[in-house]
Amino acid sequence: MNRFAIDARAAVRPELGGVERWARELVTRLPALAPADYEVLAPPPALAHRAGHAWEQAVLPVLARRADALLCPANLAPAAARNAVVVIHDAAPLRHPGWYSGLYAAWQRRLLPVLARRARHVVTVSAFSRAELLELLDLDPDRISVVAGGVDPAFHPGADAERARAVLGLRRPYVLCVASQTARKNVAALVPAARALAPEGVDVVVAGGHRPQFAAEQGLEPLTLLGAVPDEILPGLYAGAAAFALPSHYEGFGLPVLEAMACGTPVVAADATALPETCGGAAVLVPPEGGAFAGALTALLADDDRRARLAAAGRARAAPFTWEATARGVDDVLRRSAGRRPAP
Repeated sequence: MNRFAIDARAAVRPELGGVERWARELVTRLPALAPADYEVLAPPPALAHRAGHAWEQAVLPVLARRADALLCPANLAPAAARNAVVVIHDAAPLRHPGWYSGLYAAWQRRLLPVLARRARHVVTVSAFSRAELLELLDLDPDRISVVAGGVDPAFHPGADAERARAVLGLRRPYVLCVASQTARKNVAALVPAARALAPEGVDVVVAGGHRPQFAAEQGLEPLTLLGAVPDEILPGLYAGAAAFALPSHYEGFGLPVLEAMACGTPVVAADATALPETCGGAAVLVPPEGGAFAGALTALLADDDRRARLAAAGRARAAPFTWEATARGVDDVLRRSAGRRPAP
């Protein structure tokens, strides 16, 4: 057994949300950083979802029992493992259980405190999420570290916007949102914006599917719902947007705002939870409730100078957030938790 093992259950899921993105990046970049030190432990694809809980809880800790540390990058870890370093992205299921199915909320409410108590160390993705976890899980502050997510180099202003438009059938200018269709993401806040912008020839399009463990939103008909978008055209979809909007009620980090910024797309985001921290002054921030997004997007699309300033500020803000930096930060936590020296 190598020094460190990685739980790759989330990495083998076909859909790609923020948790899956983290898992895929870390199972690739950590072994590249120190090939002799890492082993990736993945279940068969059929066990990537609910059926995989048994593999994660019963099989994984046996496979990783001799590792100095077992990295679990997707909110869950085997409760029996005493060498786990778990990445808990946010505390939304504890703070707002009504946004989830009853079974999922009950599972998280029961398991997360156990994992946090037994884990060797907890990693989270923002100062906001750290404060939430300290409050809701009663963690020792010395046992939780912040490591931010990153942006792949594929997300840049020159990404192939024409290909994305052609593949997705987008014939008019558009405002983009990348979010699952769930109550937590508050995509319905963009419906007034869609109605206001349609007479101006601008659509509001949403990339992202629905997941059964989350409560779904209703009344999204005025929006152009793309569903899950292939990863290879996602950078072009961002780069071709006139603006990007994320009206979430709750984000532990908000990776899509950085991806949009890296593509040179001006951002309007909710002034809630981790989004102000992640945006770092490079976005328009408005309340997630009411019709604030309609007014902010209408005003932004009418002001080319402001859009250009936000695009430049966004590119500067996104530049330091790389997956290489994320991998090095997680590697450092793993080595410190195991009493090892940092990687060269």
